[in-house]
Amino acid sequence: MSVSLFLHRPGTDVVEIANGDRPAWDSKIQYVLAQVGFSVGLGNVWRFPYLCHQNGGGAFMLLYVFLLLVVGVPLFFMELAAGQSIRQGSIGVWKHISPKLAGIGYSSCMVCFFVALYYNVIIAWSLFYMGNSFQYPLPWQQCPVDVATNDTVRECASSSPTTYFWFRKALNITNSIEESGELNSNMTVCLLAAWTIVSLAMIKGIKSSAKVMYFSSVFPYVVLFIFLIRGLMLDGAMEGITYMFYPKLEIWGNVQVWRQAATQVFFALGLGYGSVIAYSSYNPVHNNCHRDALMVSGINFMTSVLASLVVFVVLGFRAKNIALRCVAKNLGLLNIMASHGSNQHWWPWFNMTDPSSVSIAEYREWYSHYRSMVGPNITDCSLEQEMNKGVEGTGLAFIAFTEVMAVFPASPFWSTLFFLMLLNLGLSTMFGTMQGILTPLMDNFSLSGLRRTLLTVSTCALGFLIGLLFTQRSGNYFVTMFDDYSATLPLVIVVIFETISVAWIYGTDRFLDDVEVMLKWRPPVVYKYLWKYVCLLAMIGLLAASLLRMVFKGPTYTAWNRSTASEMTLEYPGWALAMIVMLIVFASLPVPIGYIHSMLKNLLVQVTGELKPCELTDVDTLIGPCFFKLLFEC
Repeated sequence: MSVSLFLHRPGTDVVEIANGDRPAWDSKIQYVLAQVGFSVGLGNVWRFPYLCHQNGGGAFMLLYVFLLLVVGVPLFFMELAAGQSIRQGSIGVWKHISPKLAGIGYSSCMVCFFVALYYNVIIAWSLFYMGNSFQYPLPWQQCPVDVATNDTVRECASSSPTTYFWFRKALNITNSIEESGELNSNMTVCLLAAWTIVSLAMIKGIKSSAKVMYFSSVFPYVVLFIFLIRGLMLDGAMEGITYMFYPKLEIWGNVQVWRQAATQVFFALGLGYGSVIAYSSYNPVHNNCHRDALMVSGINFMTSVLASLVVFVVLGFRAKNIALRCVAKNLGLLNIMASHGSNQHWWPWFNMTDPSSVSIAEYREWYSHYRSMVGPNITDCSLEQEMNKGVEGTGLAFIAFTEVMAVFPASPFWSTLFFLMLLNLGLSTMFGTMQGILTPLMDNFSLSGLRRTLLTVSTCALGFLIGLLFTQRSGNYFVTMFDDYSATLPLVIVVIFETISVAWIYGTDRFLDDVEVMLKWRPPVVYKYLWKYVCLLAMIGLLAASLLRMVFKGPTYTAWNRSTASEMTLEYPGWALAMIVMLIVFASLPVPIGYIHSMLKNLLVQVTGELKPCELTDVDTLIGPCFFKLLFEC
């Protein structure tokens, strides 16, 4: 049955959008799983827990919930409603509001492509680790032996087996971004496999990707609950959870914490990518997108909390193990000192010959009394200090977690389960990212049948070829560069223009009228003020804070030094800084280009006498609406 919705574009007659031939979701559960799968990604597992860890635990969560409700949910609802009402991808949605805004959609496509390039590399890493999990003992469980010296490899002995495997065996990383190195053959094969999986899943559009979503969106939750139950049985788990939830309310006065919380809300919901709009455009017209916005946002937050619990019980166990090894090492040194006949009055009152009988608290109590007398070789063993060492991103997944799983009974099983979870989290987000590229282009250029298939395959092939940049030995540094700079500023700019488009150009009242037609009830009037003022000001503030931080702090990256077996912070060379600027400019450039192109086109038509100059009518005030009507309607 053909469904159409009548929407009003400023300065035009009523526009009818018929969608009888548009693909649709087979069921509501398919759609919800797709939206959840896209928004819930690797960032929920390795970014949100780190931010909680570094920014006051429970206090950060409260701040996050506040920003989620006043900024995240309204913007998410706005994108859902726009896609569902206009039933087009991001290019078509903003072009419908004003032809001068088509550049917003192209900018979203560009950002999605940049993100897809490096995101699929992370999926390739997960494939590599999952493939190496089918062996016992795990290859990162022990340091290898140098055959030349018959001794432990120095780089591994100076770091740890998991760190060595990640940097040397998996990445074979160079010392800096300036040393490119040859292609990593293992990672190149894994990247080809990752793009092949994505291509096969996307080749039939939502009809094929939706089927995969049933597994890729649900399976990570099963694994997270399994890991939580297993983690709660570990020694140190409760210390980790206590550390996570202990609130430090003083962080609310820190501007950088607000910036980090707002950024996490922004990226957790996938705002600005166009993927939310694309998925929503396949919905029935009268679908309750307001309920969807609340439900998906809630699921996203609860997933972040669940992932944080898993991460903190594991980090608590890891920290306690490190602290206990520290106690055992120090007691060994004290035993050596005692064997040399020293008769010190500060000898511990507990049994030094049995480290397992000595608790961390007992040792630290003794150390606090006599630390000035014991000499530099005897150190403190603080569980809190170990917990304070924040771990995020690849360091959490490929170093910290692998270290913990290596000591589990049946470690290959747990390792396979974990990396299969990462693989599915990455793929479900990758499917949404690809929809943000393909759907707008297919809608805008009216592609169907074989042409849609060719576009999908060609995009994936191009992604693989450019992605070879990330499979060279210095590839990890380029992944960091793209992750830090290719999306952040351009996406904030995109969402600012999206908000201006709906709130000031199309008009919030008119937009709410359209939503009322869809939902058959009118959303609360508070959305009008949130869109017009709160969300817009929050996004402008986030853009300003991000720019200031970039200018004053300067772009840097973390490199692995092979000789010292440690990480160090380096400044990007000049050519890399130019590359960062190009990434930001190329992703943002379609917005002004789209405006200028449409303006010149209208000017040409006016000169030829085919179009009358625009007249501003129905203007409530002479400030906001008039200005935006002049810019975008004329």
